[in-house]
Amino acid sequence: MADRRRLERILRSTLQGAGEQFEELRRSTDGQLEEAREAYEVAKNARELPSDEAGRAKIVCRRYAEQRAAKLDEEYRPACYEAGHPDCEGCAEDVRKGRIETW
Repeated sequence: MADRRRLERILRSTLQGAGEQFEELRRSTDGQLEEAREAYEVAKNARELPSDEAGRAKIVCRRYAEQRAAKLDEEYRPACYEAGHPDCEGCAEDVRKGRIETW
């Protein structure tokens, strides 16, 4: 009888551990999938921006309220982007969300 209880405990703890590992893996892959979806959406939004012959995005600068053609960096921020400036931060966010004003 004691061997049976011991076997049940071992099986229960092993299966519980496997279930916990599965849940951790599922959460991890769900997070990776969400990150990939977000990256795809940002890239799609940036690609859809109108551009000039040189490949620069035609945007309206929020900071200076002027039409501007600017290259986008790997994080889809305009070349004129200044970190920490509220208008530049908002502009970069608008580019990522696909709601930037263009010309």
